[in-house]
Amino acid sequence: NATPDGYTIITTSLSALTVSPHIRKNLPYDPMKDFEYVALYSRQGNVLVVHPDLPVKSVKELIEYAKAKQGKINMASAGTGAQSHLNGTALMMAAGFQSLHVPYKGGGPSMTAVIAGEAHWSIAPAGAMMSHVRAGRLRALGHSLPQRSPLLGDIPAIAETVPGFKYVAFSGFLAPKGTPKAIMQKIHATMAKVVSAPEMRQQLALQGAEPATGTPEEFRRAVQAELAEIGKLVKAIGLTAE
Repeated sequence: NATPDGYTIITTSLSALTVSPHIRKNLPYDPMKDFEYVALYSRQGNVLVVHPDLPVKSVKELIEYAKAKQGKINMASAGTGAQSHLNGTALMMAAGFQSLHVPYKGGGPSMTAVIAGEAHWSIAPAGAMMSHVRAGRLRALGHSLPQRSPLLGDIPAIAETVPGFKYVAFSGFLAPKGTPKAIMQKIHATMAKVVSAPEMRQQLALQGAEPATGTPEEFRRAVQAELAEIGKLVKAIGLTAE
């Protein structure tokens, strides 16, 4: 509802654009109609982690362990419909195993649950996980990017074990509908310079994120495609709008 003059822009999570429309009734915005897509600036994968005492050291071993336990292991998420819930469920469906979904009130509590051994595993944004992985509080088994990333060291892509599995969370700037194209082009050009700066790349790397660029049209198409994919997953899981 801000004046479309370029002075008010928003950076938003992918979930707000692609998950909320499927699980929230009376959402006060339409992700495809109510915004101008301006510029991407980062891409980030989710990291699959387990408690260090769990006797598994790879994605394959986790799948085999879960199948042997016949669903008697727990998957922590940041809440029903959260990225960690949907991504974890997609992994279970793709790999053919089951875990009891335990929703927590946010990413912090769900991470703490795995660290404490209250839950066995979770798959959540790299930025939230990697400090705990580096400190030895969590063991990383894989990540959701299509290929290995130097930002995540020797952590393999889950797709190496579960072919075709991927999830990439991208972040970017949106502007109010009707913002003049010349203004959006100026912001886009500035952002392209910013994400190429060594300082920005370093800060993104600390969060396990890669710098991203692309045209506003590519940004919009990526969101539209993910919106459709999340819709299929939400329907398969049986989630209903609240």
